[in-house]
Order: sequence, then structure tokens, then C-alpha cells
Amino acid sequence: MTVMTTNTSATEHAHGDANDADRIENLCVEKNMRMTEQRRVIARVLSLAHDHPDVEEVYHRASKIDNKISIATVYRTVRLFEEAGILERHDFRDGRSRYEQVPEEHHDHLIDLSTGKVIEFHNDEIERLQQIIARELGFDLVDHRLELYGVPLGREKKPGTGDIRKKE
Repeated sequence: MTVMTTNTSATEHAHGDANDADRIENLCVEKNMRMTEQRRVIARVLSLAHDHPDVEEVYHRASKIDNKISIATVYRTVRLFEEAGILERHDFRDGRSRYEQVPEEHHDHLIDLSTGKVIEFHNDEIERLQQIIARELGFDLVDHRLELYGVPLGREKKPGTGDIRKKE
């Protein structure tokens, strides 16, 4: 199993060369998208993201670079990048849409409900089982998304926090 941890304080990047601050902009240019200076700033912020930021976090980071960028511009640009197949949206049950560049290699996500930390992983056995299940149900699997939600082992469970084990 391959595991890549991402969060707002991560120092590693799970999507290729972390030094490639222009990779999203380059994808936009390849798709013949018009690139304004503000779109370039937003693309750079997203290229440098080590986490899965929501629009408000992208706005916060972009406005540090160009204080004339509006949150509406960030919303429009993120939606445009998503529609162009450059960004992927995730809803990790925290009430906000979060984004990452469409990955070059498939991975799944484990979300730590106690911290919000997102752990990216790839597991060949899970991939194989999904193919088997689709075939058994008469389908050719063409895409999927797996999100696991958990808390660290050993953490005290409190009533009503989603622990489905029976209390005896």
C-alpha cells in the first residue's frame, strides 16, 4: 500500500514535483484557456497546495499574493478549472468542497475526523476487489472514488460520535 499524507502543515507533496509551481497554469495553457494574471495567481496557489484547500483557503492564500483578487473570482476560477478537468472536487463531510489537482495516478482518501487531516493512499487489493464486485454485478468499472472516515486507534469514543459498536 502506498500512503501519502496531506494537510495544511504537510511538507511533502503527493502530486508530482512540489517545485512545479506552474503545473496547473501549464495545463490551462494546454487546454487553450485564457489566463488572466489573477487566474495565474490562483493556479499557482493550487499548484503549491500540499493539502486539499477549499475556496476560502485558496482565496486567503491568493489574496496574500494579489490583494485585488475577490472571492468571487476564486469561485469562478476554481469552477472553471474543475469543468476543464484540471481540478477534482471532494466533499469530505466537513461542509465545504475541497480541491486537488486531478491526480496523475489514482488514489483514495482516508479522512481523520478528529483533525480533518487527509491521508491519500493506494491499495492494489482494494482496487482488485472493486473490479470483482463490479463484474459480479454485471458492470465494467470505469471510475470510482473511495473515501474512508476514521479516528486514530486508541482514541476514546464518546457517545454520539459515530461509534456504531454496542456499549455493554
